[in-house]
Parts: sequence; C-alpha cells; structure tokens
Amino acid sequence: MTTKNIIQYSGAGILLLGLAAVYWTFDPAGSGFFPPCPFHSLTGLLCPGCGSQRAVHHLLHLELMPAWNQNPLLVVSIPYILIGFGFDHIWTPAGKMLKWRERLYGKKAIMVVLAIVLLFWLLRNLITF
Repeated sequence: MTTKNIIQYSGAGILLLGLAAVYWTFDPAGSGFFPPCPFHSLTGLLCPGCGSQRAVHHLLHLELMPAWNQNPLLVVSIPYILIGFGFDHIWTPAGKMLKWRERLYGKKAIMVVLAIVLLFWLLRNLITF
C-alpha cells in the first residue's frame, strides 16, 4: 500500500466517521439543515432514495424496523455494497472469486440492480410500505 492510498483511505475514513457522527447526533426528520429530496419537492412522489437520511439515522441507532420503514431498499442494499467494496479491495482474487465478482457486479448484474431500483421506485409510489 502506497502513501497516497493511506492518505486517501484515511481521508475517506475521517469523512465517513464525521458523517456518521452528524447522522447519529441529528435526526433528519426534525433537523432543518438536511436537504429535502428535490424530486419529492417537485412532484410529491417518492424517489428510490427518499427516506435514506432518516434510515441511516435509525441504522446508526441500531433501529432496524424504523430504518426499514423509511427506505427498505437502502437497508437491503448495505450488504451488497459492503461485499462490492470487499471485492474491489482484494488485491489478488482467485478464479472463483472473479466469477462471483462478475456475477454480482458485472454488466448483467448492473441491469438487474437498475431494474430492482426502478421497480422499487414504482411500487413505493403505488403501495404504502
């Protein structure tokens, strides 16, 4: 690992810890300085990300059901994102790992994820979670 990588990871870690501290301390539902969703403000409809800030606040307080109620897609996507982060930081992945990486994060997987996000977007505006 180079010095540049260490600085980048340290900076990213400090930024993430700072954001986590803000989201742990302040509830986006009651604080005025968190930005509202522009899509929801313009249309009155929920976008796939609506409720994510409140869900992060609940997750940091280990409140799984309130987080789920705010944005279930965010809650279920966290393991997928963490696994992807793990795949990106395996320096010499074995052949089997490369196959799994392609299955989970290749071109076909991207299309599946896009379809899931679009379906979630549609359903959350048709069905009340």
